[in-house]
Amino acid sequence: MINSLNRYVPDSLRPYQGIVQGKRKLTDEVISKNKEKRVECISLIFDIIPIQSGMTLSFHHHLRNGDDVLNMVLAEIKKRNLKNMILAPSAIFPVHAPMVELIKNQNITKIYTNYINGPVADTISKGYLKELLVMDTHGGRPRAIESGELMIDVAFIAVPTSDEFGNGNGIDGASACGTLGYAISDLMYAKTKVVITDHLVESVDRKDIDGKYVDYVISVPRIGDRNGIVSGTTKPTKDPVQLKIANDTAKLIDELGFIKESMSFQTGAGGTSLAVAKAMQKKMIEKNIKGSFASGGITDFLVQMHEVGLFERLYDVQCFDLEAVKSYKNNKNHIAMSASKYGNPCDKPIVNQLDIVILGATEIDIDFNVNVTTDSFGNLIGGSGGHSDTAAGAKLTIITTNLLKSRTSMVRENVTTITTPGETIDCLVTERGIAINPRRVDLLEKLKNSKLNIVTMDYLLNKVQSISGIAQTKEKSDQIIGVVRYRDGSIIDSIFKV
Repeated sequence: MINSLNRYVPDSLRPYQGIVQGKRKLTDEVISKNKEKRVECISLIFDIIPIQSGMTLSFHHHLRNGDDVLNMVLAEIKKRNLKNMILAPSAIFPVHAPMVELIKNQNITKIYTNYINGPVADTISKGYLKELLVMDTHGGRPRAIESGELMIDVAFIAVPTSDEFGNGNGIDGASACGTLGYAISDLMYAKTKVVITDHLVESVDRKDIDGKYVDYVISVPRIGDRNGIVSGTTKPTKDPVQLKIANDTAKLIDELGFIKESMSFQTGAGGTSLAVAKAMQKKMIEKNIKGSFASGGITDFLVQMHEVGLFERLYDVQCFDLEAVKSYKNNKNHIAMSASKYGNPCDKPIVNQLDIVILGATEIDIDFNVNVTTDSFGNLIGGSGGHSDTAAGAKLTIITTNLLKSRTSMVRENVTTITTPGETIDCLVTERGIAINPRRVDLLEKLKNSKLNIVTMDYLLNKVQSISGIAQTKEKSDQIIGVVRYRDGSIIDSIFKV
């Protein structure tokens, strides 16, 4: 079993091992006043600051696969042929494919991020990034920034609406994407902060971005396509196998006594996760129960549960669809939170107040370790995001997955890459049985007379092997291309070249 807080780290990886320091305090000297901040274009910003080779630049991902801002900056790096740049975007998507050329040419040599997929992920998997990829969590990233461990030279902050002083929000304008929680640590702690907007106004009624921290403002024709924010299916699954998993999950939560007054809840945007929420909705209505809050990346389905009175509040770090954007704009109890307030283990985060979290898995092993970073062959396909933050914080952490997907086993003896340590996972729900982590003796005691199909991980592994055979494993190369950092900064696994 993993002990993520006390792990051997080879000397070669020690520079990537986080050390929590005291937060750096902002002073009047580093807070920008309402001086003239307007700059005509990104190219001019590179001259004014100036941005030079070797600097660290950060970005947020609220526009997700519709983001244009990171690509604008990449184009300027390429034009100037800057070298050894370090990027710290909170996530990287297929839209960021222009980064591939810059990685291969060593314009970009090191990346910190929480999630990565698409062409950039494929390129890094093949070993083209000169230095290590550092995969943080949504809570670990602000911890690293605020502690001074990850020093950002320039933060480029995409803001759908801004005034000339940098006061802005994500609810107005053509690119409105909702909350801007991942940008807040960058806004407060980067050496230089640049707001980029496509909707410049005289004044802003609601401020999610406070202009007193902003150094420069640039107006561009478009910061992105807000339709690109849609994550997952956004609708509950209709697949009969996944519906069985979802209904069994809701029954499990009920039998364990977690469907109760003032409960708090988080789930993802996948079809099975939303089906769990739908099944829970039915039970909450039957029992006349009102929860205290739902949190995380907010979807239309959670908005609906809130609007019919099943949850008092929504705490939102990012909007996963346009209905959530609309809700955040119009509903005072739909509350924005920074990534730090969401998951930073040093900041009394919201995840530590969760009763229940429903999560997915690319792989899960017999020790309950979960992989959502790579596929079974080691190719980068995602990352923790808030996975390990919520798993550590919630009182009940449940993984839901088919036992088999396309004749590929989801349960393995050992996962390819550890994203979330097994000691923070409580239950696995599959169509062929429910496994409870032996550490949770209290849960096993509550379920000893249950009619649910409670089994062991060994049973599930043997069952899937009897159907599909023993899963083939690919021998790992000797070249480490990245590290997985836990929310506290400790390294919990390495990522290898494929």
